[in-house]
Amino acid sequence: MQQAENLLEAQSSSGAARHLPQEGKGKAANLLDAARICLAEADPLEKVALTQHYAARFRAGKLKLPENVVDPEPIRMPGRPARLLLVHPRDLPRRGLGSPEGRAAFIHAIAHIELNAIDLAWDAVYRFRGLPGSFHADWVSCADDESRHFLLLRERLLAHGHDYADFPAHNGLWEMCEKTAHDGLARMALVPRVLEARGLDVTPAMIAKLRSLGDDATADVLEVILREEVAHVAAGSRWYRWYCERAGVEPRARFKELLREYAGGYLHGPFNLEARLLAGFDADELADLVEQAG
Repeated sequence: MQQAENLLEAQSSSGAARHLPQEGKGKAANLLDAARICLAEADPLEKVALTQHYAARFRAGKLKLPENVVDPEPIRMPGRPARLLLVHPRDLPRRGLGSPEGRAAFIHAIAHIELNAIDLAWDAVYRFRGLPGSFHADWVSCADDESRHFLLLRERLLAHGHDYADFPAHNGLWEMCEKTAHDGLARMALVPRVLEARGLDVTPAMIAKLRSLGDDATADVLEVILREEVAHVAAGSRWYRWYCERAGVEPRARFKELLREYAGGYLHGPFNLEARLLAGFDADELADLVEQAG
């Protein structure tokens, strides 16, 4: 476990972590401008560098919302490397973790999720307006965390002889982002509390499998990610309930409706009940999830 604790400290000395935004790219006039720039950036390391640069400026009080806020631009695909092949999930090759190539493909899939998560957090900052300042603070912090997760996974990918975009990936996370662009309540319910929460369910088994294969370094990275993702899902739970209270709707009933409307194919057990309780689910919600997943 000490190895996992040291990973975040070690990251600051890695080549990827020293990557700085290209000259001129770090000049955002305000927080919404910063979010838009990060979303549009196609180079993963540049996206990470910009995210960390703007998150630091935000924490220092040097990046604020503009005085005159206009409507957000229509949602569009965020920047991605030109060579990244996006396919339907059913078209992704099936590879076992037992082979080096299969393990690299697995790490790539998780890295792709973390890169998407950077954009999901920035899109929440950019798209949903007229909200308390703590909303923006939560999602800037999440974007910053996800950028570190991506770097940790990229280091493991490089150790396996590959880099990001060497394997195909699917676009399911961003597709849900597009479906919920019109409704902050639905976004908070479905992206953090359904898609990202799925990571809480499946990661413990992944960690155990990697350790059984002797890949403790990758397992240690997933330990760090699992611990921090609980807080990200908890932020989704917090703001989902905030939206429900503002709209005068009952959170549990509305969550069930949203699951039926948007996420029928995404809901699978078993669930990590302990982690989900820490992430803001209550016992009744978890009972509903287990029932709906069959």
